[in-house]
Amino acid sequence: MAALMMENGQPSKTAWSAARYRAAHQIIEHGRIFADPLAVPMLGEAQADLLADAPRRAMRLFIAARTRFAEDAIAAAVRRGVRELVTLGAGLDTFAYRNPHPGLRVTEVDHPDTQAWKRKRLAETGIAIPESVRYAGVDFEKESIEIGLDGPAFFLWLGVVPYLSADGFAETLAFVAAGEGNEVAFDYAQSPERMAGARRAALEERAARVAKLGEPWLTYFEPDEIDAELRERGFTAIDDLGPSALAARYFDRPDVPPETPGGHVLHAR
Repeated sequence: MAALMMENGQPSKTAWSAARYRAAHQIIEHGRIFADPLAVPMLGEAQADLLADAPRRAMRLFIAARTRFAEDAIAAAVRRGVRELVTLGAGLDTFAYRNPHPGLRVTEVDHPDTQAWKRKRLAETGIAIPESVRYAGVDFEKESIEIGLDGPAFFLWLGVVPYLSADGFAETLAFVAAGEGNEVAFDYAQSPERMAGARRAALEERAARVAKLGEPWLTYFEPDEIDAELRERGFTAIDDLGPSALAARYFDRPDVPPETPGGHVLHAR
C-alpha cells in the first residue's frame, strides 16, 4: 500500500479532517444520515469551535453518506455470517468502539503514529476499548499487511483509495480478494476532468489543499474501470453509488442526473 506522509507522533492530517466532518455532521445535521455519538468526543474540539469553522457542506454530507452506506453493508454481512471486520486506514473512525454486532471482531490497520494518537484520545475521553478490538500497526512505506483472520472478513476501506498509487491500490485489493467470501466497501473519486465549472474548481482546490498537507490524491477511477478490476479479482456482487444514487438514497433528491460525475462509494463481495 502506498504511504501517507506522517509527522512523527501525529495522526494523518486527512484522518483528522475526516473526523471533523463526521463530528460536524452530528452537530449541524444532528446525525440525520449517520449517527455517531462518539464522533465529537473523539475529536476533542469544543462544539463552538467546530461550528465556527464548520467543514464544507458537500464533503461533510458525502462522508456521512459513505459511512452510513458502509455500515449498512457491514450489518448485512454480519447477517450472512461474517465475523471479522478489518478497517484499513482506520484513522479516527469510531465503529470499533460502538460496534453493535456481538461476535464481530474488529482489526484496525493504520500507521503506528495515528494509532498511538488515537489510543491516547480514547484514554483521555474515557472511551473503552472492547475486547473485540485489536490493532495492526503498519508503516505502509516498509511493510505489507499481515493479519490472521478466522473466516471471511469485511474490509472497511474509507477515505484511503484516492491517496494510493495505482500499484498500491492493486496490492491492497489483491490482499482483500485473497480470502474466499471476503467483502469490501471503499470510496473513490472520478477525475476532475469529468466535471465542469464550479464543481471542477472545488475538487481541484481540495486536491491542492490535501497535497499541501503532504497527502496528495494520486489515483482516480471511472466506474467501468473499477467494475472491471473488481470482477477480474473474483467479486461478482457490486453495488456502486455515485452522486445521483447517493442523492436519491440519502438526501431525497431523485433529480440528480444519473451520469453526474463525482465521488463514489461501493460495496463488493
